[in-house]
Amino acid sequence: MIRSSAAVLAALLASTSLSTVAMAQIAAQTAAQPSASAAAGFATSEATDPYIWLEDVEGERAMEWVRTHNAKSLGVLQGDPRYEPLHQAALAIVQAQDRIPSPGFTRDGHIDNFWQDAQHVRGIWRRTTLDSYRTDAPQWETILDFDALATAENANWVYKGSTCLSPDERYCLISLSNGGKDATTLREFDTVERKFVDGGIVLPESKGDATWIDRDSLLISRDFGPGTLTDSGYPMVVKLLQRGQTPEQARTIFTGQPTDVAVSGYTLRDADGALKATLINRSIDFYSSETWRLKDDGALVQLPLPAKSNINGLVDGRLLVSLKEDWTAPSGQAFQTGDLIAWPLDAWLADPATPAQLVLRPTERQSVEAINVTRNRLVVALYDNVRGSVRVYTPGDGEWAHTTLDLPQNVSVGVGSASETDDRVFVSVTGYLNPSSLWLADAATGAVDQVKSMPAKFDAAGMTVDQHEARSADGTMIPYFVVHKADMPLDGSNPTLLYGYGGFESSLLPGYSATVGKLWLERGGVYVIANTRGGGEFGPRWHEAALQENRQRAHEDFQAVALDLIRRNITSQPKLGIMGGSQGGLFMGAMLTQRPDLINAAVIQVPLFDMLRFHKLLAGASWIGEYGNPDVPEERAWIERYSPYQNLRADQPYPEVFLHTSTKDDRVHPGHARKAAARMEELGYPVLFYENTDGGHAAGANLRETARRLALEYTYLSRRLMDAPAQE
Repeated sequence: MIRSSAAVLAALLASTSLSTVAMAQIAAQTAAQPSASAAAGFATSEATDPYIWLEDVEGERAMEWVRTHNAKSLGVLQGDPRYEPLHQAALAIVQAQDRIPSPGFTRDGHIDNFWQDAQHVRGIWRRTTLDSYRTDAPQWETILDFDALATAENANWVYKGSTCLSPDERYCLISLSNGGKDATTLREFDTVERKFVDGGIVLPESKGDATWIDRDSLLISRDFGPGTLTDSGYPMVVKLLQRGQTPEQARTIFTGQPTDVAVSGYTLRDADGALKATLINRSIDFYSSETWRLKDDGALVQLPLPAKSNINGLVDGRLLVSLKEDWTAPSGQAFQTGDLIAWPLDAWLADPATPAQLVLRPTERQSVEAINVTRNRLVVALYDNVRGSVRVYTPGDGEWAHTTLDLPQNVSVGVGSASETDDRVFVSVTGYLNPSSLWLADAATGAVDQVKSMPAKFDAAGMTVDQHEARSADGTMIPYFVVHKADMPLDGSNPTLLYGYGGFESSLLPGYSATVGKLWLERGGVYVIANTRGGGEFGPRWHEAALQENRQRAHEDFQAVALDLIRRNITSQPKLGIMGGSQGGLFMGAMLTQRPDLINAAVIQVPLFDMLRFHKLLAGASWIGEYGNPDVPEERAWIERYSPYQNLRADQPYPEVFLHTSTKDDRVHPGHARKAAARMEELGYPVLFYENTDGGHAAGANLRETARRLALEYTYLSRRLMDAPAQE
């Protein structure tokens, strides 16, 4: 298990899209300005926020408000004649049997998979041989049936993953979530007996994790009671748990600070599963961390790594580290942001001044999107101008030789599960119009073989993908993709959905979305993906360009893409809608409050919205590294300029928006979406609001809920962008 601040925590936020209506005229804003209500102090504190009560997640008053709004919104959207056909189409896609089962190598050469369909709504963990997996009809053996488990225990279990003890991988800790929350219960499972271990390890519900050291020892980071969680609500304490002990009896190994994001323990193992190092990660903020080594005598020593770096793996006895900042190593070597470097582990642990090897230095338009290791090779998904390739590196005493796998071009590639007993690795290939395919590569020889391909899920005949660039407010060129029918008229008449995220170094890469294709593209819609700053499409610097005081740059990038779409006559304001979730929901709120003149629809999913209180709600404090700290006056000033909740005001051309969230989201507080809807209604704007009472941050605890959410979204978009005139 490999761990770093960004690698761990990005996963915690951060999924798996009128004939004549005059364009509203308002003065274009070149920078976000505080609204009159913000200047007057609206909603800047608990005392002045009239909707603070909506932050009481399951309070009766708040839930009555939710039920009332759900009834209204479901009545409108499910009452639309388009809803049920869209719902059935979405249900058929998400429950389809002909999807590619995501494979995971086991050490003995089997293939594991977690699978959901109409008969297994919660899912099953199953296993087959590699030879069987490669056939059209693999013979699967069920390891654990989560639907049956939930029924037997009368519990709303959602599977959240497992961690198995190397090297034999017989005993695993299964993470079970109540309704999709990030907080999980961990239970020891025997994959040979196919049952939970009688009297085995059980860790009660908490955010955090656990890592095997040996059969009877675990590193655990959990909620151990008062004073053991950070301000972000994540574990602050790592303990060494021996079999038979309760978490309270376990020995404390490391304690962080309340202002940290989280601390966690993990192990570094070689290809044979042998333990090479026991490590503690202290995430000081979302991007800065310390790594400590637990020595055999119980002493802790901090490893000499830069604060912004990731440990990526161990291959041929060499530790791989990617850098997120310029750094001079103890050896005196100077490295750059984005570099991938390696040390001989044993020599480096003995002497930190041991020289490192530069394995890879991306160019300004490249980014390393994924790294994995086989037994003897390093495998890297390298993107150039948002188009992927897979490189294989062979460790050496000098420069590491590399080759590029012979895979389809101008697509996205993903590096999947890698074998630890040889050099085989699964690689996925996908594009906006290319159904996903799965390839098995031999990293040692370079041989590749397509083993699975997904059938087309929508009619892409006559469709094409263009890549354009828009000039942002500061002159930076922002790439974006447009997926559309080739004969699309350039007269501004095309219903267009613009998707964005723009944060946490998360890249929006080309990928096949059956639901976008079937529910939108096939029906004449245009789909646009903006690769704004704040993401990771061009590496760490692309992300850092929109951090904290520069957050507005990402909003301006998104606005620039919208303006460019209109300038090219691909669409026009009455036909342009936007969509984004979580950090992307903040993106949508910024567009809504800064440039409502550009859009006629907004799907705002599980959003951040009140950015003056985000750090006080659930996991919000963990994102101060991304946004800044509202309790610091200087930082509050730049946040307040764009915070959507504070910048909502009367007499603006806001379209009717569709806001949705989840009661069980224990990452981004549902109060953000609730308060946004309430404030907009107070100001006289029509709002559609829906809150799923299950589902966690993904807003869907099972496939049926996912299908309903998709149908609601595309029914709304059809009403706003495909009707003439738009529905109010």
